[in-house]
Amino acid sequence: SIDPDMVYSRQEAAEALGISLSTLKKMINAGYLRVSQPPGIRRIFIKGDSILEMLDQTVVERRA
Repeated sequence: SIDPDMVYSRQEAAEALGISLSTLKKMINAGYLRVSQPPGIRRIFIKGDSILEMLDQTVVERRA
């Protein structure tokens, strides 16, 4: 389960979602996930609430 108050690395977020790191990067670049990246730091931080918010907003409806 994803803890809304926890901070995840890209790798941890990808593992929590069950997707590849390259897919996660595409989602970040497309604006689906809010991330933090302090100036001068390569590392990207993703809060759990951002992951949960993305999941809530990208619900796929079944087609008949």
